[in-house]
Formats: sequence, structure tokens, C-alpha cells
Amino acid sequence: MTLQMCEEAAMAAIALQASRRQPDTEQAATLRPLDPDVLSAAIPTFFIGRNSAGLWVAREANERVGGLFLFKSSAADFANRQSAPEHCALVFPTETFELDVENRGNVLIVLAGAAMRLLGRLAARLRP
Repeated sequence: MTLQMCEEAAMAAIALQASRRQPDTEQAATLRPLDPDVLSAAIPTFFIGRNSAGLWVAREANERVGGLFLFKSSAADFANRQSAPEHCALVFPTETFELDVENRGNVLIVLAGAAMRLLGRLAARLRP
């Protein structure tokens, strides 16, 4: 199986998951910097989780940088590269959240997100 086939299969799985997800009555999570009692402000912190389309989001806690990714590992690698040479703290919220800064991750993911939303709508139409 080629890398392209793996990526296409992953995108199809995410689109199917997003189409089956029940619409949230609550808004997406609001992410704020962590309390200094929890983690030192000197340590870069990144939130990593999924958005409403099922894509992985990595966003720095102080809203300086962020990106969208197809894989969780890619989001974590992005966070580590952005905080190099130091390491960073990774926080995995359970709620979905949206990227609210410029996407510095996978530049093609915006197109993939649009395709997944389209597939989700088509799947919803095909359901009995």
C-alpha cells in the first residue's frame, strides 16, 4: 500500500466519522493558556485535538502559531518543531476545537477538509 493510498483511506475514514458525529449543541472548546500553578509559563504549551471535521489541530496556548493535520503524530511533531530546541508540553483536550490562527501545518489540509465536508453531506443524503 502506497503512502497516497494510506492518506486517502485515512481521509475517507475521517469523513465517515465526521458524517456520523452528532451535531454538538455546545460550541467548540475555548482554549486558554494554562494556569502558572499547573505549568510554568516558560514551557511552551500546545493544545492538540480534533476539530469538527475530524482533522487534528495543534495550537500554541498563547495563540502564536497553529496548524491542521491529517494525523495526530503530525500535529505533535509540528508542536515539537515549533518549540525547538526546547521541548514543549502537549495538552489533549477532550472537546473539539477549531484552529483560530493561520494554518501553518499541512497546506493541503484545507482542501481535504472541504472534501471531507462534501463527503459528509453526501453520506447524509444517502442514509435512509
